[in-house]
Amino acid sequence: MKILWCWRCEREMPMLDEAEFARVAELMSQAARATKAFRKEQGRAFRDSRLGERFRPALELYERMTGVRETNPNAIWHHRLAAYGPSCTLCERPLRTPQARHCAACGAPRSEAR
Repeated sequence: MKILWCWRCEREMPMLDEAEFARVAELMSQAARATKAFRKEQGRAFRDSRLGERFRPALELYERMTGVRETNPNAIWHHRLAAYGPSCTLCERPLRTPQARHCAACGAPRSEAR
């Protein structure tokens, strides 16, 4: 885990390394499959599928790993180190993707990113 600026959350957040992310992603995938099966079996709308209950194990694991309580399971998907590029040498925020050519925060070209 490493603390980095998250451009979606607009603050520094703990980012999971690949081993940590794999553990959380497995629980997230299980919850998504269970929700899909529930909706298919019950013929219920998405809002009736008890998402909070199904995703609770993943949210709890994320909290144990990072010390940060997250309530939105979707936020965990973008708190992954591998999804970000190197830090910008001008503003020190990470590039939004590993392929980014410019820093979205300050506009510096990637050639200036470390």
